[in-house]
Amino acid sequence: MVDKPETFDIIPSHFCLTQALVLLSLLMKLIAASVLFIAALVTFSIGQTTSPAAKKLFPAASDTFQIPSHGSLLNALAYIADGPGPHPVVVLLHGFPGNEKNLDLAQDMRRAGWDVLYFNYRGAWGTSGNFSFGNSIEDVASAVAYLRQPENAKRLRLDPKRVVLVGHSMGGFMAVDAGAADQSILGVALISAADMPGRVPQTLSKADEPAFIKRYAAALAEEGMAPLAGCTPEGLVRELIDNNARWRFSANVDGLKTRPVFVITSDDGLAKMGDDFAASLQKAGDTHVTTAHFATDHSYNDKRLELSAALLKRLDSIIAK
Repeated sequence: MVDKPETFDIIPSHFCLTQALVLLSLLMKLIAASVLFIAALVTFSIGQTTSPAAKKLFPAASDTFQIPSHGSLLNALAYIADGPGPHPVVVLLHGFPGNEKNLDLAQDMRRAGWDVLYFNYRGAWGTSGNFSFGNSIEDVASAVAYLRQPENAKRLRLDPKRVVLVGHSMGGFMAVDAGAADQSILGVALISAADMPGRVPQTLSKADEPAFIKRYAAALAEEGMAPLAGCTPEGLVRELIDNNARWRFSANVDGLKTRPVFVITSDDGLAKMGDDFAASLQKAGDTHVTTAHFATDHSYNDKRLELSAALLKRLDSIIAK
């Protein structure tokens, strides 16, 4: 006798639909989890956390090298953020003569996912060549060009299309000039920026020049000239007089008015320069100008954490723009 095949009741259609929806939901969750895992391994965006695996493969690092600039070699140091990148990069510009190097800010920026380049201008702090304001302006351009060379960008794990200039004191003068000249710079942050050419009266007569040079040279000498080679205070003032029309902040408003500019000031006597520059940018139509003021000295000695927090917040917004 041949057994009859077993028969089964047909599964209700509503049960199939329910099971399908459950499976689809599980599949979508699995896909989402996979995407998040992959993103964690390759992420470079500010504000995201680098995965432990990526940190192990691409740890935070530093690198020292020299940057060619008009026949000299600039002594340079790069702080490289963890993760594969490419990371946005800050070019950190020191002041006159550069006693405050702001390397604590560089460390904080690296922890936040930024690469940071610090270098010494020609004739400053052991870099070969002669120091001058004109040479320093050229050196900033050389440093940015170095970062944009494909082999250097790859080695330093940086994104050459996301460069921001951060300048302190005279470094602010350098950042304003370089940022205005290079439209591919994403933005500029100024910390107690010194409009050094702007201190030269536009109506300065030849008869008044000797007395002005003497006063301004004495002020520069008081800042300390020992770390600077191949220059004199009088020669530097002469250079500011000869170039004040094109170097002063007001001459660079048009070059920067389409990009973010963050103006930070303190109680060091330079606040009006920063405020006037911010106002000029806003008047020219720049809607991305922000300001912050700290009741402290020129080096922000008792406000370092606050300075760093304000700077990081603004850098993050520049990238997000």
